[in-house]
Amino acid sequence: MASRRIEEQLELLSQLRGGGAEMAAPALRKALNDRVNLVVAKAAAIAAELGAATLLPELLSAFDHLFEDAVKRDPQCWGKVALARALLDLGHRESPAYLRGAVHVQREKVWGGEADTAGPLRGICLLALPACPDLPRERVLRYMVDALTEEAAPVRSDAARALIEMQGDDCALLLRLKARAGDADASVTGQVLEALLALERRDALPFVQQFLKPELGEVAEEAALAVGSSRTAEGAAMLLACWPGARGQEYRQALLRALSISRQDDALAFLRQLVSEGRPQDAADARAALALFPDK
Repeated sequence: MASRRIEEQLELLSQLRGGGAEMAAPALRKALNDRVNLVVAKAAAIAAELGAATLLPELLSAFDHLFEDAVKRDPQCWGKVALARALLDLGHRESPAYLRGAVHVQREKVWGGEADTAGPLRGICLLALPACPDLPRERVLRYMVDALTEEAAPVRSDAARALIEMQGDDCALLLRLKARAGDADASVTGQVLEALLALERRDALPFVQQFLKPELGEVAEEAALAVGSSRTAEGAAMLLACWPGARGQEYRQALLRALSISRQDDALAFLRQLVSEGRPQDAADARAALALFPDK
């Protein structure tokens, strides 16, 4: 019976999307005060979609409320995650809520033990901190240092993304240090390298080139994709230079995807040539890489 009532509430909230922020505001205010976290999460998401900035006080109040007896009131952190994302999307730039979320750990019982469900919340809040004018830059950097070494891999990646927004040599140096130190998750290293390339552009290419060695396995694959994402002619040339010595099908496939992502003319010409003249496996992989951007 309770689940049916919740489903009905969620459906009623969905119907608010067509009415505009002013018309939806009373119902959203009521829903943000609901005791069911799924209802609160839905209301927060719709408030953000409608651009209902007038509801910022209610969103902040609901956010604070869900930290009280957090596991019981907001299992899986669904409410707090949706509220933090809504605050960010609606342009809230005061730091206290984000600072609270950036360090929140919520351990819940799962099969075989416990799990922290607050990783997505920490990630969103970290991404919000660089735009908060009430925080000194050095304080934000301290949060990023902690986040780059924390338990949850997605949060480590979000910290690297947040450093892009901060800009500056201090952020680039921090990313270089993190790349050198390595990570248990190759995708985090890939995000760190991508962030570094976003900050330093061509100046970062010699550094990133050191991670393109085939013997580095998944790290080399992630590095190739980061170089491709930089979309520079120099990066594409670097990837093309790696091809003759590329070993292992996964690495070769990553190089081809990276060349396609680069969108550089020389890279695309190479892929097309490989389709028509390469070995069957390489031709198939090049065709798949070109299919990532069928408009080209």
